[in-house]
Amino acid sequence: MIIRPARPSELTVLQDIERSAGMLFAEIGMSEVANDDPPSLDELASFADTGGCWVAVDDNGPVGYSLDGPVDGAVHLHQLSVRHDRTRRGIGSALLAHVLERADSAVTLTTFVDVPWNGPYYLVRGFRCLSPDEETPGLRALRDEERARGLDRWPRACMRFR
Repeated sequence: MIIRPARPSELTVLQDIERSAGMLFAEIGMSEVANDDPPSLDELASFADTGGCWVAVDDNGPVGYSLDGPVDGAVHLHQLSVRHDRTRRGIGSALLAHVLERADSAVTLTTFVDVPWNGPYYLVRGFRCLSPDEETPGLRALRDEERARGLDRWPRACMRFR
């Protein structure tokens, strides 16, 4: 498996990966999350243009991707998704390791606290939950966007590595 920058021709594949990854949420009763729209092609292109769109590729093409970009002096992991039929094979871990290795500052993210491949997954990899008073203005703005989309129906948290 190779991790490399996403190519413009692969952006629709990343949307398919996102839809596939959502199937895991449907399996645990979070169908609203499973049915959430993937990032738009414009959003994906923006991340790609700024060097924050990475794909994990096997012999058949992209099987996972991550999106990252700056938020308040940290690298913020906006998205990490792996095709449903390729989970539990280290692809997500490889993408996360790539983001952490590239970061010259802290890495932040927002995630579901109780979903096994979310909050607990990141805790084991060295992230810690931030208290509300530790959240930066940019993180608070991201959380406000998540609340507006209804994602706070399930417990969420901001997390930080380093």
